[in-house]
Amino acid sequence: MTDLRDEPLVLGIETSCDETGVGIVRGTTLLADAVASSVDEHARFGGVVPEVASRAHLEAMVPTIERALKEARVTARDLDGIAVTAGPGLAGALLVGVSAAKAYAYALGKPLYGVNHLASHICVDQLEHGALPEPTMALLVSGGHSSLLLSTDITADVRPMGATIDDAAGEAFDKIARVLDLGFPGGPVIDRYAKEGDPAAIAFPRGLTGPRDPAYDFSFSGLKTAVARWIEAKRAAGEDVPVRDVAASFQEAVVDVLTRKAVRACKDAGVDHLMIGGGVAANSRLRVLAQERCEAAGIRLRVPRPKLCTDNGAMVAALGAEMVSRGRAASSWDLSADSSLPVTDPHVPGTGHTHDHVHEVSKENLYP
Repeated sequence: MTDLRDEPLVLGIETSCDETGVGIVRGTTLLADAVASSVDEHARFGGVVPEVASRAHLEAMVPTIERALKEARVTARDLDGIAVTAGPGLAGALLVGVSAAKAYAYALGKPLYGVNHLASHICVDQLEHGALPEPTMALLVSGGHSSLLLSTDITADVRPMGATIDDAAGEAFDKIARVLDLGFPGGPVIDRYAKEGDPAAIAFPRGLTGPRDPAYDFSFSGLKTAVARWIEAKRAAGEDVPVRDVAASFQEAVVDVLTRKAVRACKDAGVDHLMIGGGVAANSRLRVLAQERCEAAGIRLRVPRPKLCTDNGAMVAALGAEMVSRGRAASSWDLSADSSLPVTDPHVPGTGHTHDHVHEVSKENLYP
């Protein structure tokens, strides 16, 4: 049996959107998962405001790192590396995280790993269910992404199978929640109302599911418009809007398309494992329907617990630890944020100066 102390101890920083996440893992064991959310500051705007998010990250960064170290019962000097989300995400928010990670890595004399946000969402499942099978099909659904990805090596080979061509699933949840006056964020509240509604009450459209449509791509713009117009027609006629039935029928349309395309991608690629991640993966109906369809197709489903599905530092630390374990090159000091970093780049080694001087830096005792 491998001694837990022999596995890499890595701190991960996640600031791609409105959550300041700091996680610490040892190998595939989660030691700390500290999150500071600025969602309440964005709620009055009905969505995330990039400048507000960036300022919130600045304020929360150091306290959240200190909280994670305390929770993990380790010191910063114990770390074997520091990982950070380099992209994709909001440019300003990413810059805060990358700058903080570079500062800590330099001061501590530790290697730095800039990693991909989407690949991190896949890798986090290792903290719950053990090593990822290779290959694994991943369905990532969040406010900014609805993607089908084939991973044969989470540190080096992640291939896009399909993606959103307009609104992502999470965006659609937020927009319909706004039309129904349910507040922000929309995913949790629609899930809650849908549990008391009839998913077959209203026949909302299923986008891109025709025989000539792209097999693995997603489109929720048409669904969003159809639901909004249905609600507007009811209100214009002076009728009450059955909020719970609308929520349930809309949610069913989304998860029907997501699970149908995910199972099809697995079958076509000959992959018998499906992992679902991202914030929308916390949706209760998505989990149930995915399980039903995977069982019927002979596919093993892996879904992390809800807290690990939303943006968090643990997922970044998990991918960083995997980079260390597999001997991937550390990022160079010229690492920068890339708001459109492609998922085909699970990590960013960088092209400038390497960490050859890292031990000399640590001797200067820059970090108390």
